[in-house]
Amino acid sequence: MLTYEVDIWSIRKRSGRAKPYELRWRVGARPHSKSFKLKPQADGRRAELLTALREREQFDVDTGLPARELAALNSPTWYEHATAYVLMKWPRAAAKHRASIAEALSVITPALITTTRGAPDPRILRTALYQWAFRATESLDGDLVSRSEAEEPPEEIKAALSWLASHSIKVKALEDPALLRPALDAMSRRIDGKKAAENTARRKRMVLSNLLRYTVEERGLLSANPLPRVDWKPAETDDEIDFRYVPGPAQARALIRAVSESGKRGHHLAAFFGCLYYAAMRPAEIASLKAADCALPPDTPEAADQWGELLLAESRPEVGGGWTDDGASYETRGLKRRARKATRPVPIPPVLVQMLRDHMATYGTAPDGRLFRAARGGRVRSTEYCDLWEAARKEALGKEDVASPLAEVPYSLRHAGVSLWIKSGVDPVEVARRAGHSIAVLFRFYAKILQGGQSRSNQLIARELNEAG
Repeated sequence: MLTYEVDIWSIRKRSGRAKPYELRWRVGARPHSKSFKLKPQADGRRAELLTALREREQFDVDTGLPARELAALNSPTWYEHATAYVLMKWPRAAAKHRASIAEALSVITPALITTTRGAPDPRILRTALYQWAFRATESLDGDLVSRSEAEEPPEEIKAALSWLASHSIKVKALEDPALLRPALDAMSRRIDGKKAAENTARRKRMVLSNLLRYTVEERGLLSANPLPRVDWKPAETDDEIDFRYVPGPAQARALIRAVSESGKRGHHLAAFFGCLYYAAMRPAEIASLKAADCALPPDTPEAADQWGELLLAESRPEVGGGWTDDGASYETRGLKRRARKATRPVPIPPVLVQMLRDHMATYGTAPDGRLFRAARGGRVRSTEYCDLWEAARKEALGKEDVASPLAEVPYSLRHAGVSLWIKSGVDPVEVARRAGHSIAVLFRFYAKILQGGQSRSNQLIARELNEAG
């Protein structure tokens, strides 16, 4: 129990004792005392208690300590607290978000330590945190616990976690915001020491901010969130896409054709790559695309030039089985950064209409209506379509282009599709809507192309003004 009823008495000397100088005080009705070998030590402690009293700090009746000292004494370590936070977030977090939290905390936690002496190898420590400490699973009793408690980790993992548990700072120590700076600096670097992407650093900072808010508002372990008091921002990196390496329309068509001609699996996934380019869909959205989502015009000569429409409502992002509730390598969820039942209509040109129609005629659909599936019916894995893409690049591009970053990954087709829309003069708001971007993201990543469009718009406006004059 805490109280303001505190009396602090003078120091008395008791001769013949190893610690002759005794400081006595009373909290409520309970007396407390502490002996010291030297009088300056006793004077110093008495001054600390008097300062707490003058600052109207309550004292604990049982221990006799000021409230702040008691809180520091009982404060969990950062490692303990971060682990508890993960277990609290786990039941309501999407699998991708669970992995994102673990990734961020695996970078932050090794920086919040009391010493680096005897520290494990950074890679082993990060693996120990990401795969074992910050990954939850059910125990034999059905309780949610860290994987390191439910399973027996390898010796090097166990040793790394043991070291961290012994050398992690107390949460209460973060009343000094300067202690956060090493963690913030760690977020702005990759494990190889190179600068991390600005977007990656900001995402990890958001995890840290949420955890500190939980620390203050729900747990009451800190008096205020120390993060806003640290003057820090991630190292600036260029988020804009390097359009020298985004394929143009002819190259995109050649790459998709090379995929289609690379064998049975390539032919099956040609329309998958078509959706990446002609509809600028994300791979996770294509993996969930069903026949019912496709509104295609009639298969008649008169309708050959008509556009169709895809109504996107679901996404299946790829994530390790350790992060999903059912152990699957993906999760089924709504569209990225949209409400769970939100939809996004995307008009598609006749070329993609024909590709989808041919695909369904040849391969049908999975039992749940999905157009694209792995050989055994599951979600198409990124390793499969990335392997096909690498082979297609060698077939469709020249040697110099293959050796360059041109169309280096399948996602380049999505960038190419969005770039084509912008260059064609489509309003940026409509481009962002079709691609499932926010306007802010569109302008950050496609700024150079958008600036070119603005120049054309300026010329049109100038022409009208001149004619009016």
